[in-house]
Amino acid sequence: MGGAVSAGEDNDELIDNLKEAQYIRTELVEQAFRAVDRADYYLEEFKENAYKDLAWKHGNIHLSAPCIYSEVMEALDLQPGLSFLNLGSGTGYLSSMVGLILGPFGVNHGVELHSDVIEYAKQKLDFFIRTSDSFDKFDFCEPSFVIGNCLEISPDCSQYDRVYCGAGVQKEHEEYMKNLLKVGGILVMPLEEKLTKITRTGPSAWETKKILAVSFAPLIQPCHSESGKPRLVQLPPVAVRSLQDLARIAIRGTIKKIIHQETVSKNGNGLKNTPRFKRRRVRRRRMETIVFLDKEVFASRISNPSDDNSCEDLEEERREEEEKTLPETKPDPPVNFLRQKVLSLPLPDPLKYYLLYYREK
Repeated sequence: MGGAVSAGEDNDELIDNLKEAQYIRTELVEQAFRAVDRADYYLEEFKENAYKDLAWKHGNIHLSAPCIYSEVMEALDLQPGLSFLNLGSGTGYLSSMVGLILGPFGVNHGVELHSDVIEYAKQKLDFFIRTSDSFDKFDFCEPSFVIGNCLEISPDCSQYDRVYCGAGVQKEHEEYMKNLLKVGGILVMPLEEKLTKITRTGPSAWETKKILAVSFAPLIQPCHSESGKPRLVQLPPVAVRSLQDLARIAIRGTIKKIIHQETVSKNGNGLKNTPRFKRRRVRRRRMETIVFLDKEVFASRISNPSDDNSCEDLEEERREEEEKTLPETKPDPPVNFLRQKVLSLPLPDPLKYYLLYYREK
């Protein structure tokens, strides 16, 4: 499934293509997609395909096409502080993007059938937290993954604000999935070959919307234990953050506000968003006009006020030639102002690194 948009040279170009095709429509979703590089969730030997709008599978590891994830993220209507359950959480790519939107007071759980995929997801999550340039720009809700079949979730588990299932759901399991939702919650899942959004509007009231046609592998049916009883999946408890952790969140938030205020006072209205691509110059061409007078041809150039810009054209041509001769320079790497501020604080080094989540950069 996929191929709806052109391949990108890098993650940002892939996101640009998804925006242009209207798969990504909101700023919050765009920011999350730009913050998590899709290639980081591929095995090294397959990374050349990371920015194509195609699904990828290797053994038990699987990623849906970017256009599918875009539609899912938009349909979930994520907000800070919500609880999210990812059924078939896979590599953790989607869960990480969701965690950037949920923020530190959200809940981010995933259920995955294969133990090797859970280990893979944990490695990728650790790599993201330790090395991503985007981590310090967001308040992150770290995903927690458990192993098991998502059709065997314990009936006494908590309900969630948002639920996504990454495998085809048979009609007989629709009610089971809907019961995982709180009132007001949103469920997104492939149901009868359609990506479907279901909103719980009341204790027994639902609104259903078909989003687009999809093709997903079906959910794997549970295998009961030798005793014949189902192996119930216990979801992670909703943890209460420690006072130390809350203090770290508050300190980082305060420092971010100070950085923002300093930026505003320095630049007037904050950092301006520079265009991602150089704007192409549109040059007006002179129009040679042929006038017919009583069957005789009279050739003349009828001047147009907007055409009297020959000097400007020559100047633009000269600038373009100069630009061509200039060597290409790579942009400077982004500055992590939060990290700089924390490291400059008069605090013991262990406390500084705790505030930075022990990140490498």
